[in-house]
Amino acid sequence: MTNTLDADAATAKPDPDPPRVERWIVGLTGGIGSGKSTVAACFQEKGITVIDTDDIAHRITAAGGVAMPAIISNFGDDVATPDGALDRQRMREIVFEDPRQRKKLESILHPIIREISEREISLAASAYVLLAIPLLIESDHPRERVQHILVVDCPEAIQIARVMKRSGLSEERIKSIMAAQATREQRLAQADAVISNQGSFAELQAHVDSLHEDFLTKAETWFGAYASHGGQSPP
Repeated sequence: MTNTLDADAATAKPDPDPPRVERWIVGLTGGIGSGKSTVAACFQEKGITVIDTDDIAHRITAAGGVAMPAIISNFGDDVATPDGALDRQRMREIVFEDPRQRKKLESILHPIIREISEREISLAASAYVLLAIPLLIESDHPRERVQHILVVDCPEAIQIARVMKRSGLSEERIKSIMAAQATREQRLAQADAVISNQGSFAELQAHVDSLHEDFLTKAETWFGAYASHGGQSPP
């Protein structure tokens, strides 16, 4: 889920010099099936700009997407569907079994995703920005792009049940995906804020309401410090 930018962004060549972004940014993350999209939608309903890196990845690997020529060049024609989009099932099979291939794919996608997301952040008009990065904790420098980390959390049994219901994947397959991600404990250790998503939707909304008010205050404080540092990001 993301605010819509110019449709050409997913097909244009990446800018070698992305715009400088000065926004108070909340990094939204959580394990598979934790409910990140539901939480993001709640914040978006409050007028907060939500930028979803998964959504960007889908856009740039659609038919005509800017990432597709490099992907086909590195992985072969069989990773593309007849219309030229990424064959996601085939690519999952390739990268899941071989970390080197996964790194190769990431080296193609990540710079483009970053350039597009930073451009969208620079256009945001809300008091703060929610940047959804599913594998934020797994990155080398999780706080490089965000000022605050919000983790959506729920027990692993609930994650598995949700993913099985929506995708039809086997429990074994889901557990193997989870094993390749950060553990629940690792995510919680990095979190500045945690939103529990194991109760009712009303409870989730109430938690979002509380966090939203807190984030508005934190963003205002951050911008005050930003101004006092002469337009430099505060420590």
